[in-house]
Amino acid sequence: MSRIGKLPINIPTGVSISVENNTVTVKGPKGELKQEINPSISVEVDGGICSVTRPNDERQNRAMHGLYRSLINNMVIGVSEGYKKELELVGVGYRVSNQGNVLEFALGFTHNIFLGLPKEIKVETKMERNQNPLVILESCDKQLIGQVCAKIRSFRKPEPYKGKGVKFVGEIIRRKAGKTAAAK
Repeated sequence: MSRIGKLPINIPTGVSISVENNTVTVKGPKGELKQEINPSISVEVDGGICSVTRPNDERQNRAMHGLYRSLINNMVIGVSEGYKKELELVGVGYRVSNQGNVLEFALGFTHNIFLGLPKEIKVETKMERNQNPLVILESCDKQLIGQVCAKIRSFRKPEPYKGKGVKFVGEIIRRKAGKTAAAK
């Protein structure tokens, strides 16, 4: 049996879940999210608890059971609390600024990189003296914010020798030893 799929989802106050035509809609103070689910998986809402069930123990149904339970739980957390990710730019001359939902990166290339963000994401940039520049992203959609963070990180991944690049705050980069001079 699926350990994750069997767990009930507690619905906090201010959050409502509705299921119609294989679409789960979660509304809360931070926004509204929708997720289509497979017709074989059923979702029931009883008071303050939501449960996900499957018809049988086929391999495909077992896989989808835990998946959809996790997706619905992430949606409930997103519309009630929201998700926040912080990225740090490590490197001399690396800068970031934003005008509305457009980010402008200076990452050591010959040109600046512009990235337009979806309207569901709130962005804030911090540039303080003697501190690495920060990009703070907030959203109610965990999947969308993770995808945007991966895109930003792909512009300049942290390299293992000096640790320069775009990394998550608190991320530990495995460092390598550089070349050693030949002893003669």
